[in-house]
Amino acid sequence: MEQTSQFLASIHPYNTLSQGELAQVAGAFARREWQTGETIYRYGAPLDGIYLIESGTVVITDQNEAQVSVLGRTNSFGERGLLRDGHAATTARMAEAGCLLLLPSQELNRLIRKSRSFARFFTRGPSSDGARPYADIATLRVTDFLTGIARTCAPDTPIAEAARMMREAHVSSLGITRDDSLVGLVTIRDMSNRVVAEGVDASRPVSEIMTKDPITLAPDALGTDVLTIMLERRIGHLPVVDRGAFAGMVTQTDLMRIQAISSPVLMRDIGGADTVEQLVSATARIPELLVNLVASGQRHEVITRLITDIADAVTRRLLAMAEDRLGPPPGRYLWAACGSQGRQEQTGISDQDNCLILGDEVPADSTYFADLAQFVSDGLNACGYIYCPGDMMAINPRWRQPRRVWQRYFQGWIDQPSPEAQMLASVMFDLRGIGGDHALLEGLQTATLELASKNTIFVAHMIGNSLKHRPPLGLIRGFATIRTGEHRNHIDMKLNGVVPVTDLARIYALQGRLPPVNTRARLQAAEAAGVLSPSGAGDLIAAFDLIQTTRLDNQARKIREDGAATNFLSPADLPDFERSHLRDAFVVVRTMQSALGHGKGALG
Repeated sequence: MEQTSQFLASIHPYNTLSQGELAQVAGAFARREWQTGETIYRYGAPLDGIYLIESGTVVITDQNEAQVSVLGRTNSFGERGLLRDGHAATTARMAEAGCLLLLPSQELNRLIRKSRSFARFFTRGPSSDGARPYADIATLRVTDFLTGIARTCAPDTPIAEAARMMREAHVSSLGITRDDSLVGLVTIRDMSNRVVAEGVDASRPVSEIMTKDPITLAPDALGTDVLTIMLERRIGHLPVVDRGAFAGMVTQTDLMRIQAISSPVLMRDIGGADTVEQLVSATARIPELLVNLVASGQRHEVITRLITDIADAVTRRLLAMAEDRLGPPPGRYLWAACGSQGRQEQTGISDQDNCLILGDEVPADSTYFADLAQFVSDGLNACGYIYCPGDMMAINPRWRQPRRVWQRYFQGWIDQPSPEAQMLASVMFDLRGIGGDHALLEGLQTATLELASKNTIFVAHMIGNSLKHRPPLGLIRGFATIRTGEHRNHIDMKLNGVVPVTDLARIYALQGRLPPVNTRARLQAAEAAGVLSPSGAGDLIAAFDLIQTTRLDNQARKIREDGAATNFLSPADLPDFERSHLRDAFVVVRTMQSALGHGKGALG
């Protein structure tokens, strides 16, 4: 038992237990040696508990015997099926002989009820009401306030040089540091009151005018601490010190910026914009909005919806500007978005994917909509929605056609599902009207969905196309990371994380002739229509929630650190329990892909 206790003490969440509790849990584990090739449990078998690998290697396969994961020392498995219905959701075999520890289900459930760490580790789905707690500025952490790098200078820096440093960095204060330790603070106000007003020689060291030993806060302090200190002490700058080192500065301007960066404020500014330049100024605040939304604990579908709403508002404002410039249109039109904007799932990184559906009455020789498309796409690019690398935009004549031509497009893709047709159909099934006459799309989309779902050959090709993007599961810590280049040892949270789920959801929508376009809404509709079983839908929705939340958390962190969001995540940057859950989410996705590929959906 002592050996087991020492082993558990190095693994989360067991390392959160008291010494006495850890000894009790260690005593509850059953320890057994397994030989290479032995089957630990099979898909659908009742489970007695969860397994923890002390040594050896375990291969996890799905119900179709497709490999979904390879696990090693400290990895646990079996909990998904155990906590769902008590039956194995996968098959587990020993790939390399070793020792496994089995924690009985009764003991696991006791720990989940008693320990918040265990509940968080082993419960990955959304809360019962589907909501995450909202936090205002008072409950944000100080680290969520910090932007950019910490600006500092040494105590012997000349006052004039310190002033130039603030001017060039566009900041109102500097931390005065000696060997990374904060010894003082100087602000623009100090320059005015203590230098200019007093006639102090600007060649003197900044230490003579700095505020010595200023009040500081730790990174885990809350916004309410900032507000209280600033109000009570009547100060506008608060240094943040992390384990003795100066980490950055929180200012009154930061507080005002956070309060000003909200979706309603941006929507108001976009609606009142008269120029593209004013729209650019508004959309430049989207990264800060993303950081604030993530920090406030908003659910991923709320965040992506709010960010997409801004893109929609920008598009409609550009359409109105185009009509003001070009005059009334010569017929009906609908500007439609596809891709992440169409699904209302935009994040901090977005290109533009759009098309124009024209009324059949529009004269064939009219150049009006070519000019409108150019103005709107150029404006979107200026606002940060870069031109689509695949040229899926209304400025391409192919994607600016009368409704009758769009009908022929869809009919042709369904009748002859070539690789290009499959790709285009996948994109166009995510179409959503943004501005114009929405009736041009509604009837077309319904008829196309009905036609496509009846063509079994087309559906089979679409299923094959949807399985091309695989979750990044591999040998090292459960992940297959990028091996070379700029993103070495990272995983692409969009291409290999989100896209596999959106592809699955699109197929379920096609099979059930379901109208929703949003990924999560499609999965929920698929369950309601019986296309997905309740357990399959619950697992896949929980997996999608975790993948998308992890992606947004990483984007927000990168914006705070580097000023730009990215879809690339290093698994090594995640705590053990988050890394474990992310791996489990990818296992769920791969299992559902395998079931779909074998024609069983999630009902078999």
